[in-house]
Amino acid sequence: MTAAEASTAGPARPRTSRLTARPRTAPPSPDGPPDLACRPTQSPEELAAHFSVRHDVFVLEQAVFARSDRDEHDEEGRAIHLVGYCDGVVAGGVRLYELDPSTGLWQGDRLAVLPSFRIRGLGAPLVRCAVAVAGAHGGRDMLAHIQVANVAFFTRLGWEPVGEPETYVGLPHQQMRIPLPAPDVGRSLAQAFAAGGPA
Repeated sequence: MTAAEASTAGPARPRTSRLTARPRTAPPSPDGPPDLACRPTQSPEELAAHFSVRHDVFVLEQAVFARSDRDEHDEEGRAIHLVGYCDGVVAGGVRLYELDPSTGLWQGDRLAVLPSFRIRGLGAPLVRCAVAVAGAHGGRDMLAHIQVANVAFFTRLGWEPVGEPETYVGLPHQQMRIPLPAPDVGRSLAQAFAAGGPA
């Protein structure tokens, strides 16, 4: 779950009907706190919006990948893809997948928020939602490779460094780890994030 890189048991209902995957042409509102919601994708349109955000950030903006950041985790259907809404617009995404069922170890990665929405505070709810969803699926711990510049952000969210910085996708990263909530707590938190709950 890097900045360079970086479902619950039943689908959660969106808080309002305007939470749909639509073109990201609306600028973030400068007035008042944003309406944020994060959840696993629920339709082909949301999944396409998730991939579009990742492409915009990792291919077009940061040039971490030449043509596409999609890999076998996306293509084989092993990943859970989350979308982050800001004022009804898909403005961010993150994915997660199980690394080792015997130990409950999960991986979070491809955390991306569109540049014009980064000041709106969507990154933290996306990370916390990913942690909640992995916990809801019975996971025990989550790993992520974090760009060194973003280690402090993840530390504030409860993550701890593991080992020394390393090169990952050609950039310096720090592996980090966080314990996951119990399944019932994870489900409750994931539902709250889908409804625009805890930040």
